[in-house]
Amino acid sequence: MVTRGVHRRFGSTVAVGSLDLDVPVGSFCGLVGPNGSGKTTTLRIVAGLLRPDAGQVWVAGHDTWADPLAVRRLLGVVPDPLNLFDRLTARELMRHLGQLRALDRDEVARRSDELFLVMDLVDAADQQIGGYSHGMRKKTAIAAALLHRPAVLLLDEPFEGVDPVSAVAVRSMLDRYRAAGGTILFSSHAMDLVDRMCDHVAVMARGGLLASGPIEQLRGTGRLEDAFISMVGSAPVDPNVLSWLDGGS
Repeated sequence: MVTRGVHRRFGSTVAVGSLDLDVPVGSFCGLVGPNGSGKTTTLRIVAGLLRPDAGQVWVAGHDTWADPLAVRRLLGVVPDPLNLFDRLTARELMRHLGQLRALDRDEVARRSDELFLVMDLVDAADQQIGGYSHGMRKKTAIAAALLHRPAVLLLDEPFEGVDPVSAVAVRSMLDRYRAAGGTILFSSHAMDLVDRMCDHVAVMARGGLLASGPIEQLRGTGRLEDAFISMVGSAPVDPNVLSWLDGGS
């Protein structure tokens, strides 16, 4: 996956500015940055959900905007916010997506059952999605993104709200997917998670790319979080602010 000169402005605010990003095939790439750094906008542009003001995006050699149908076949996407059909059950959603992807109905049923089992959604699979918790909705979205075994997964905060047991299962599933040649680009604020799971990382701030490459290279001899803070910087805190937390008046 490659972006060149991608630029997107909302009014006077530059959300993404002249972004050049390379995500190697078969990599597990973490997209990290402070709130408002442009991560979600970048993922939405790559997914074809948001048109950039300038620049190009290629997914597996296909231009996202010149050949959108080919790109959509290659992608699995978990956006933020989630876009699910609340009046459908998870099983009905998977059937619907299977039809859109022209997958065999029996194969859709088999894959769905396996995904529901791994995601601990078996008991809820025939309930309407509108009644799901946030974590259940997130797991349903991940299952839907994986159903057609895409070439590239775009995941925006995929583990937010997911319980620890399910998160372990999802991480194992994603590791298996990547080991078989799948490419993953996912955003996260959890540096320890990115450090454990990713082999590549891209650091964004104020709509620009500060650094990208193999995680060992960016991490150096310390922790990824320390390298991230050194690049992005941390806001100094006046010790006199919030002094009342110390028990003072």
